[in-house]
Amino acid sequence: MQQTEGLPARRNINRGTLFFFGALGGILFGYDLGVISGVLLFIKKVWSLTALQQGFVNGALAAGAIIGALTVIKLADGLGRRRTIIVAASVFALGTIGCTFAPNFETLVAFRFIVGIAVGASSATVPTYLAELAPGKVRGLLSSLNQLMIVSGILIAYIVDDILADSGNWRAMIAAALIPAVILLVGMLRMPETPRWLLKNGREDEARAVLASTLQGEGVDAEFDQIKEVIRLDGQQAKGTFKDLTAKWARPALVVALILAIGQQFSGVNAVNTYAPIMFQNLGYGASAALLAAVVLGIVKVAFTVGEMFVVDRWGRKPLLRVGGLLMAGTLIVLGLCVSFIHNTSVIGPITLVLLILFLAGYELGWGAVVWVMIGEVFPLRVRGIGTGTASVVLWAATFTITFVFPVMYTGLGLAGAAWIFAAVCIVLVLLVGKFVPETKGRTLEQIELELRERVTV
Repeated sequence: MQQTEGLPARRNINRGTLFFFGALGGILFGYDLGVISGVLLFIKKVWSLTALQQGFVNGALAAGAIIGALTVIKLADGLGRRRTIIVAASVFALGTIGCTFAPNFETLVAFRFIVGIAVGASSATVPTYLAELAPGKVRGLLSSLNQLMIVSGILIAYIVDDILADSGNWRAMIAAALIPAVILLVGMLRMPETPRWLLKNGREDEARAVLASTLQGEGVDAEFDQIKEVIRLDGQQAKGTFKDLTAKWARPALVVALILAIGQQFSGVNAVNTYAPIMFQNLGYGASAALLAAVVLGIVKVAFTVGEMFVVDRWGRKPLLRVGGLLMAGTLIVLGLCVSFIHNTSVIGPITLVLLILFLAGYELGWGAVVWVMIGEVFPLRVRGIGTGTASVVLWAATFTITFVFPVMYTGLGLAGAAWIFAAVCIVLVLLVGKFVPETKGRTLEQIELELRERVTV
């Protein structure tokens, strides 16, 4: 049998290896998101950065990610999911090298923007890659690997920041991101393309071979036929358009994805991820203690993401979104009250740490992995690339807004005011989930699409 582009090796690829490398792109996002919190502690002094300039350093990543996600909307459907991830890893490595040797604030912002392009492209592609490879019964668990990689990247970044804190070597903090980038680049060269993309492009033998690897012989023919049926219903069109995305049969999926994408970021989580050490410093922690507290938060994120992975396919997506949203809202309300009425730094510091632990627990149970899972699975096949790309663009626009505005909001309103605003957003999100978000657990992607079509034609 001749080796093909869709399945790089003739032998079957271990499912664990396949999903590990498929999700590894999340580490690029997570590490860069987490490492900058430690870097800012040092460069804000070295370069005398204002709050607005700190916002530019953080916001540059999200601004670049918007461009990356926009670019990949068409690229992932034309070039394929696998090769798009390979390109993203290459760009990430180049941008990281530039950040490492940046001589000034402006150069760092420029290369952070380039890194953001890669992160945006990866974040728009990885959920689709995982969702299209994963068997329906465990798609929630396997698709959650993306979020596990994101939070693992954040934790690794916090640990690296803490280790290098005494030396103040912020350039080494950034340079460490090259390790996962190179691993991802090399690993993806050996991974297959998704069967759904292969079938859309008329490569049936390769698609069947990939299905045989991922399903391990269970229901290969049935899923193969179901994918072909969806492609037939799509009128044999290999690529969707923005007009298709807003059509009556696809519009409900778009609404769900936009609620999830905007809600994830407006919950305030990346204000915590990127500014936690600075917040702890302002509450009386030293630089090393602030970074150590951030490590604790990173461990919590990983632990609760792992917990979510084992319940998402049993409890369902909607219950986790609701419970997570309520827990986040409750802890933020209490945080605002505590910061307003307790002024002893030796007391408020530990209380803030505990409340942020509870906030992140709620986020990782609900609005972390579940959002990425649903963005990857809710769109019909014809518009899946465009749909996930559009959702990622919106998500990154929301990320840019929060990371850019939060330093100014924090300075003007204080931690209490910011916490109450985010709490109000979380309450609204719980209400929107109840009204608009469907339950998708246990269904194949084709079942979700066919049910969506039936619903709008009744």
